[in-house]
Amino acid sequence: MSKGLRKGLTNYGDAGFALFLRKAFIKAMGYSDDALERPIVGITNTYSDYNPCHGNVPAIIEAVKRGVMLAGAMPMVFPTISIHESFAHPTSMFLRNLMAMDTEEMIRAQPMDAIVVIGGCDKTLPAQIMAAASVNLPTVVIPVGPMVVGHHKGEVLGACTDCRRLWSAHRAGEIDPEEIEIVNERLAPSVGTCMVMGTASTMACVTEVLGLSLPMSATIPAPHAERFRLAEASGKRAAEMAVSGGPRPSELLTPAAFRNATVVMQAIGGSTNGIIHLTAIANRTPHGYDLDMLDEIGRIAPVLIDLKPSGAHYMEHFHHAGGVPKLLAELGDLIDGSAPTIAGKTLGEIAAEAEIVPGQDVIRPRSNPIKAEGSMAVLYGNLAPGGAIIKRSAATPRLLQHTGRAVVFTSVEDMALRIDDPDLDVTAEDVLVLLNTGPKGAPGMPEAGYLPIPKKLGRQGVKDMVRISDARMSGTAFGTIVLHITPESAVGGPLGLVRNGDQIKLDVDARSISLLVGESELDGRRAAQSKVHPNLPERGYARLFQQTVTQADEGCDFDFMIAKKT
Repeated sequence: MSKGLRKGLTNYGDAGFALFLRKAFIKAMGYSDDALERPIVGITNTYSDYNPCHGNVPAIIEAVKRGVMLAGAMPMVFPTISIHESFAHPTSMFLRNLMAMDTEEMIRAQPMDAIVVIGGCDKTLPAQIMAAASVNLPTVVIPVGPMVVGHHKGEVLGACTDCRRLWSAHRAGEIDPEEIEIVNERLAPSVGTCMVMGTASTMACVTEVLGLSLPMSATIPAPHAERFRLAEASGKRAAEMAVSGGPRPSELLTPAAFRNATVVMQAIGGSTNGIIHLTAIANRTPHGYDLDMLDEIGRIAPVLIDLKPSGAHYMEHFHHAGGVPKLLAELGDLIDGSAPTIAGKTLGEIAAEAEIVPGQDVIRPRSNPIKAEGSMAVLYGNLAPGGAIIKRSAATPRLLQHTGRAVVFTSVEDMALRIDDPDLDVTAEDVLVLLNTGPKGAPGMPEAGYLPIPKKLGRQGVKDMVRISDARMSGTAFGTIVLHITPESAVGGPLGLVRNGDQIKLDVDARSISLLVGESELDGRRAAQSKVHPNLPERGYARLFQQTVTQADEGCDFDFMIAKKT
């Protein structure tokens, strides 16, 4: 098999000329023949002025290049698109598959023997791993790392759980406009991803457990020198893999690896977004993903990490307590320790070497968990025949069994217009229902599932209500929120049959979400309801997305990108 600069030659019908031409042009950059004879490690550049989470990427790249060259290989940096959650319209999820395609095609198109992908903000790591799984080239993943914590009036702050909490307090009149502006400057005190257990932190932990990144890579704070030492070590390891040819993602992304990742996702109080991303990654392999396994593990794997929004601490505290290796050690036999990693060690060997930090209380033992069961549960019922998700660890316990009257919003725009109307017919015991916010309906399945508490209820002291939708929510969010209802309302799912005043029953122990309306009445509504078809965009990526995106239970990937199952 060809290696280095000889790999994937442009097709001119003359391989010798193709190599001659390639070398002629690359020598314009000042490379020597010695450099060009080395194995090549490609390095993705996901830096952007629109992406503060990736603000340390230029320094990470330099450290990776140093590691590659110390190991005798040639680093080649190339750009891909960059996605930031709060800067992407209509939503970052809409662009995840585009980034996955971009990354995959650029890896395929350019000569490299191994690849280092650098990502962080919510959808970037999943996109890159989806690409890596499809290309199956030796891959090292480097998360950019979490921010350090902020401070305000003696309180530790973390984006973006405290963004939501303090904004809710501002909406309720508890924080005035002047103070909320001060808070705004203190929530994100450094570059890096959210320092709570949001989607970025969840996926960084999942990546480490899947064996695609070096130990401790998930938790090192973005500005710390240790982050750049890890990047150098990652570059060195990628160079070694470029020579040896492995391990490849197909050797790491096994059913055991996906089960291990699910255990950890439950134990860290992970983001519900992680389910969609892990499903999409698994569906790029022959193995796929099973929501019933997720729920089964949720019944036996306790929440052990005391981090917001399910607990009290932040990612830098998790790191100093021993990081993912220490968590693996505490999870014990819930983890398949024989799973291999790019480090050349098994997960069991990495867990055995975990640092013991006396007095730390961030990583709990199984004998003293934060929650006795995992963070997420899968619900079924006549509202969600394909399943729905609730993050029970971030919910209000008394609302986990609740029956209430539906207050329906037909779209995000409808919700924005009416949620704070003083005349809105709503009480704290009602169930807020949001329609048409799934993969096709929005489009892009926005993080609109965290419906705000109506202002008039917030000012009465109401902090939580049952809220259900076919949308997603940020991993930094909290509350009794049912998400990912499948199939979505915009493609004729039963959620679209809910009317104001209907009774909805949530029973998390029974894993059910039900619309308490008779079948004959629902049949009449179906017959009267013209099946909703979102307007098909005329052109471009938006048209491709609308035509081919799958539902949440299949990972919201494009249907033509999913691997054939064994």
